[in-house]
Amino acid sequence: MVHTCVVSGCRNRRTAGSSVSFYRFPRDPQRKQRWVSAVNRRGWAPSDGSRLCSTHFISGKQVKNPHSPDYVPSVFTTVPLSPEMKEPCGLEVLDKQEARVEAANALLFLKGQGPATGDQLGREPQPEEGERRAAVVEESASSSLSTDEDDDYDDEESVRDSKRGRFAETPDVSVNFDDILKALKKENQALRESVEKMSLCENSLRNDAEKVRFYTGLPNFFVLETVMWLLAPHMDRMKNVKLSKFQQLLLTLMRLRLDLRNQDLAYRFGVKVGTVARTVHRMVNIMSSTLVPTAVFWPSRAELRKNLPAALHASYPDCAVIVDCFTVPFEEPVAQGNQQQQQQQQNVLKYLIGVAPQGVVTFVSRGALGNVSDRSLAEGCGFLCKLLPGDVVLAARDLNIGESVAARGALFKTVGACQGEAVGRSEGSLPADVASETASVQRHVERVIAMVKRRYAMLTGPVESPFTAACERTSNLSTFDKIVQVACALNNLCISAAPLE
Repeated sequence: MVHTCVVSGCRNRRTAGSSVSFYRFPRDPQRKQRWVSAVNRRGWAPSDGSRLCSTHFISGKQVKNPHSPDYVPSVFTTVPLSPEMKEPCGLEVLDKQEARVEAANALLFLKGQGPATGDQLGREPQPEEGERRAAVVEESASSSLSTDEDDDYDDEESVRDSKRGRFAETPDVSVNFDDILKALKKENQALRESVEKMSLCENSLRNDAEKVRFYTGLPNFFVLETVMWLLAPHMDRMKNVKLSKFQQLLLTLMRLRLDLRNQDLAYRFGVKVGTVARTVHRMVNIMSSTLVPTAVFWPSRAELRKNLPAALHASYPDCAVIVDCFTVPFEEPVAQGNQQQQQQQQNVLKYLIGVAPQGVVTFVSRGALGNVSDRSLAEGCGFLCKLLPGDVVLAARDLNIGESVAARGALFKTVGACQGEAVGRSEGSLPADVASETASVQRHVERVIAMVKRRYAMLTGPVESPFTAACERTSNLSTFDKIVQVACALNNLCISAAPLE
């Protein structure tokens, strides 16, 4: 219930957050008469709902000691208006009818019926409407009288009690919080598993071989874990707070496998583009120095003969390697000494690859410009140093390296394309039965090369210029040269898809 001070000219009213207190008139007849005399309203008598605000006492509150000056209100000359009670419009004192209308609005609000509409507040209230609202106020005032004997009863307590009573009327609903907690935990676990499946982390690939093959080209998680175990000791110096060691390896393999651009990988792993570029270059260097010597090596003659496929037992028992060349385009031509050479060069990188008859890559040269001859490439890449006297080098086409191979005491043979065709162009023809046994050699290297490029799409090109420009002084290998070697090493870790049988 909203109370207004009964002193003439005092406009203090009880509102939320107000610091002004309101007091009932005393029950003691003598003290009550002294209060009425102090209010000094002719012909007026207080009712049970009449209130006097604390601004009319010297100390700001009533005192029950008869010897105290605040036993009776005495401040009436200039009635201060508390800051909380000031009206923003600064209107004159409202008449009785307007005060009753405002009191009725406040009463309706407290009863949950909502305030009066704007047009109702703005228009002049009708007589009947004012009488009805005044009747509501008087009826509410009479029904809300307190029987407490304490004269300084604080009406704020009654407001709190009414609020408590309103909430207490809400029916209790029995809720099983254990069931709710179990449901939330189950939902949380399901969300964690869903996020884990979508994320690129170790746990998301552990039990999903198809996902491992798609993102890395390796056959299963066991092989991927073996590679991680081999590289981890060499990754300790790599400072990368964003990515774990496994994520750095996975990011690099995805770059080689799917030929994803750095921006794409940055979005997938939640890092910056520069972080992706640095991670790929560092991981390629580590794999080139650690993984390549382990997986790409020249086998001994005894090991070659022991595992020689049956197709070559009769015809080429001393076959050491099957060679071929492949090219990879790059984005920008490499600068040459003069304009004429720059116009003549081909916009590709050329590599010499050696494959054992079992389908394992045993040698990969560094990249050279596409206009270099096969002989110059073979003599400058260190391939001839691998040959022993008596070794047989097979090729599906004439690479023009016969003389260079012969200088090492080995034999170079070009295998024919079909049965009955000459299979040795400079060394003579072989019988038809031998030709049929060696016919399968023709596309053996091509199948291996195609398999490597299919597993690691970055080898199909075009190669970005940063990979061709960056060059290590010690090995004279560009970053892409190392990528080619790493791709061949990773391919050797898989079961060969191109056996010679």
